[in-house]
Amino acid sequence: MTLISPPPHHDIYSIEDLAQLIYDLKNANRFARISVKLVSEAGVGTIAAGVAKAGAQVVLISGHDGGTGAAPRSSIQGAGLPWELGVAEAHQTLIQNDLRQQVVIEADGKLMTGRDVAIACMLGAEEFGFATAPLVAMGCCMMRVCNLDTCPAGIATQDPELRKRFSGRPEYVENFMYFVARELREYMASLGVRTVDELVGRCDLLRVREKLITRRAEALNLDALLQNPCGDHVPHFDPAAVYDFQLERTADMRVLMEKLGKSLRDRRSGRLDIRISSTDRAFGTLFGSEITRTCENGLPEDSYVITCRGGGGQSFGAFIPRGLTLDLEGDCNDGFGKGLSGGKLILHPPAGGTGFKPGENIIVGNVALYGATGGKAFINGMAGERFCVRNSGASAVVEGVGDHGCEYMTGGRAVILGPTGKNFAAGMSGGVAYVLDERHDLYLRLNKEQVQAAELTEAHDIAELRALIEEHVAATGSPRGKQILAAFQSYIPCFKKVMPRDYDRMLRAIAQQEEKGMSREQAEIEAFYATARG
Repeated sequence: MTLISPPPHHDIYSIEDLAQLIYDLKNANRFARISVKLVSEAGVGTIAAGVAKAGAQVVLISGHDGGTGAAPRSSIQGAGLPWELGVAEAHQTLIQNDLRQQVVIEADGKLMTGRDVAIACMLGAEEFGFATAPLVAMGCCMMRVCNLDTCPAGIATQDPELRKRFSGRPEYVENFMYFVARELREYMASLGVRTVDELVGRCDLLRVREKLITRRAEALNLDALLQNPCGDHVPHFDPAAVYDFQLERTADMRVLMEKLGKSLRDRRSGRLDIRISSTDRAFGTLFGSEITRTCENGLPEDSYVITCRGGGGQSFGAFIPRGLTLDLEGDCNDGFGKGLSGGKLILHPPAGGTGFKPGENIIVGNVALYGATGGKAFINGMAGERFCVRNSGASAVVEGVGDHGCEYMTGGRAVILGPTGKNFAAGMSGGVAYVLDERHDLYLRLNKEQVQAAELTEAHDIAELRALIEEHVAATGSPRGKQILAAFQSYIPCFKKVMPRDYDRMLRAIAQQEEKGMSREQAEIEAFYATARG
């Protein structure tokens, strides 16, 4: 199907947003290194410094020569700068800001030889990424048709006949990396350096060629690239200097793990009431990660129910797995349910009432359910902009959304029981959105490039919509939901089913193959090739 890949990161518009994502990821796996990949370009050093201050432990500088064969030609030919420029700038800027000890610098982007590794190391890198060269070692002939499913080497394809041509073996990559390491050792020996750590940042060991090929090359001034402000002793990553996220102070560690940790270890369910505030960022994420780590086979739905009161902070319920339910009575900031991975989120106004109609007031901020892969969310109120962006598997019910709702959505279900902003379903390539269109003007706000909007005619769509609204009412007590259920038949003509045209076509083709007795997986493959041939 037509797919925008990769879609923009609409949860990041500033270094503060990036810092929030780094914090979310550290809560999702407190034992992991957080790596941030930056394109080599002018000013990348400033961004690298911001990334280090935000707590990332690896800054990856990617050069302009890398990338997949499926990338747009304009990106392959015109985006980014050589990794040498980006690595040198990032290394020097981090030293000037006394941040170099906090992060590892990694370089990638068409590193091919031990000489490339030696140069990257002398410019400041400590780790090195390889992609193109190992692929070639495995048999890639760089036809640049990765996106067409016609790879002649049998690597980037699902075609069983083409995959038979794949002749690569792990030993090929292993031998290649040994040769790279041997060449690196030869260069290090010629320079009188015994370890890679001693080579990091030693740009004084580099020199410019005396005779360059062209006059334009001779006009280059590489002095800034070869600056060595620290002499022979160059600071680099120190594990003792890593950023402290102070996770022990979070509500997850102070309350959830303290009171429910033993129940989790004993595989017993639990319930808890807690008051939170907007300073409790990524609430539930760390506890959810412990559920994933402790229970390999997952937990039944609602095994742990946390009832919260107050204002939810950024990334409330981010990445939580199946078995964890967060029920928030109050309101919530941006990033609600980011990366939801099977858990359940419930958001509703205080029981006493606020005097405002929930369906006419925003109760949750922007980018709610961004990148969700599974689970459910029920919101008794309106959401801000970019609701369900990049949702690929979660089911959500909300009573109104701002601009760009369901943008780049690839799966799951979204029920909108109220108004939508402009540019709805832009770049949507999968999933279904049921939108209550009482004014019959959704067509004016719909991004019609890839989707279609139709009335509900099929019984399974009507049954699915009703079941989701019933679950929404049971979870939140939504007056709007009760009103719709009370006169459900009269509301059916007001609902529109928004669905990508290609997605609808593929689902129908898969259903036809399943009717012939094929398994779901076989039907998907056959439908794909039947459509491609057609």
